[in-house]
Amino acid sequence: KYAIIVAGGTGSRLSSETPKQFLLLSGEPVLMHSIKNFNLYDPEIHIIVAMHPAYIDNWTALCAERSFDIPHQLAPGGETRFHSVKNALALVSGSGLVAVHDAARPLATVDLIARTFEEAAEHGTAIPCIPVNETVRSIKDGQVSLVDRSTLRITQTPEVFDISLLQHAYRQSYREEFTDDGSVVEATGRQVHLIDGEPANLKVTLPGDIELAEVLLKR
Repeated sequence: KYAIIVAGGTGSRLSSETPKQFLLLSGEPVLMHSIKNFNLYDPEIHIIVAMHPAYIDNWTALCAERSFDIPHQLAPGGETRFHSVKNALALVSGSGLVAVHDAARPLATVDLIARTFEEAAEHGTAIPCIPVNETVRSIKDGQVSLVDRSTLRITQTPEVFDISLLQHAYRQSYREEFTDDGSVVEATGRQVHLIDGEPANLKVTLPGDIELAEVLLKR
């Protein structure tokens, strides 16, 4: 089993000088929470962190300062999420399963991680999703239309795949519509398998998200 944790962000959407993976959540960097969750699920899992090269020295110093000794490899983050995952996949070998997880989702539970691996072992893919509860409208060419929300799902991570399947998918050239790993796999003609996600599996993206994550973590 492998887990690729994508931590290539630079904090632009947070309007912060500190990338979201380094923001403190209950006194600990967000990325450390994500690594710990996979280690709690399986201490033998091989963890690879894809990180922007400009922050690798900072991360190494943080780990030393906090005596953070959970084993993990570093892969250079790329221009996009696609390229970061592709760089990390180069360190994955053999057969088995690989999870791809956003470092900015520090609240993914051990139960969710376990379920995604179990479902991927059976189906080859497993992507956690939650339903859309709000009313949704689309706007196209000035026309406003109501969208049937029962057909929509919000995708979360970790997304888990058969290793050879994901490696094959990442031999494609990059496209703008590749916003997650499921979309890369689907572009090969393969259907993905959806499972129930967790409403509290928040992605730290916008100002205020870290405060909300604090509340959810305490619960």
